[in-house]
Amino acid sequence: MPASASLPASGPPAPALVTWAAPGPSGGNTYNRELVAALRERGVRVEVRAVPGRWPEPTAEDRAALAAALDAPVTLADAIVACAAPEQVGAAVAAGRTVAVLLHMLPSAEVGLPTAERERRARAERAALQAASAVVCPSAVAAADVARRHGVAARVAPPGARRAPLAAGSRPPRLLALAALTPTKDQRTLVRALSAVRDLDWTARLVGPIDADPDYAAAVEAEIAAAGLTGRATVTGPKVGAALEAEWAAADLLVLPSRTETFGLVVLEALAHGVPAVVGAGTGAVEALAAGAEAGGAAPGRAVPPGEPAALAATLRAWLTTPALRDAWAHAARTRRTGLPGWDLTAAQVLGALG
Repeated sequence: MPASASLPASGPPAPALVTWAAPGPSGGNTYNRELVAALRERGVRVEVRAVPGRWPEPTAEDRAALAAALDAPVTLADAIVACAAPEQVGAAVAAGRTVAVLLHMLPSAEVGLPTAERERRARAERAALQAASAVVCPSAVAAADVARRHGVAARVAPPGARRAPLAAGSRPPRLLALAALTPTKDQRTLVRALSAVRDLDWTARLVGPIDADPDYAAAVEAEIAAAGLTGRATVTGPKVGAALEAEWAAADLLVLPSRTETFGLVVLEALAHGVPAVVGAGTGAVEALAAGAEAGGAAPGRAVPPGEPAALAATLRAWLTTPALRDAWAHAARTRRTGLPGWDLTAAQVLGALG
């Protein structure tokens, strides 16, 4: 069905997607953008409503803007706005509207929050998620976490992937860490692991926004300098479009050392480029690493305990010094490229969650 076609009269109302009008690339923003495109390809006319504000710490005016944006019969609301405004979510549902929360990350799960702020966010997100008509998570890990924390049964709609050019890699091997520089993404653990393998030949690129937590980003750069890794490990800031594709083309291994991940869309993007990955054990990124796998298929990487530089360093050392391991991971990643799920499946699962 062409993107401009309308749903049959008996179909559900066309949804609005409400998100934060915040700049900068992120996995959640990519999910939202690709979901909208996939829904439109299915003939679902989606209106995107981007609300301004200081989310997830909104003012009264920010909440009022969200309330106005939730006036559609069916709304998909990004958790960064919905979880900070439980009264507005509850009022929309009480008025007979459907509000489904797209939970890319629990605001209270951000690493480094003061205890009082974490508890305040947790209370708000619990009330919002319990008031919502449905909650959609990108992984079973995330859904289980929501059930454990807040007693909410969430539907799972994993992200899809678009086929991408095969990465050529670099010599010496190039490590890529693609995420905003924040305590949650934990680039300091990566820098400490790199310091432990400084005797080996490699370069590393830490690509992502540095303005989400400027103090943390500065600490990462200071730690790189203190470890004597200046020129080998480089903080680049965010990259998009052709500049980001150039980073992928030169990459040999993605390293995602996050303390927590609901999924880790960047891992799917790595596999789409034929690039293996090292991810945090126990996080949703483990599910991303398994995407497109056949029974008994080799893993395109490894999961290591989050927050443990020694464990990460041991894995990197094994990969850097064992050509057979590098070849096996690379082969597995390239094999996965053809079996990755598409965004059309994500769209179908989200529509299913809307009933």
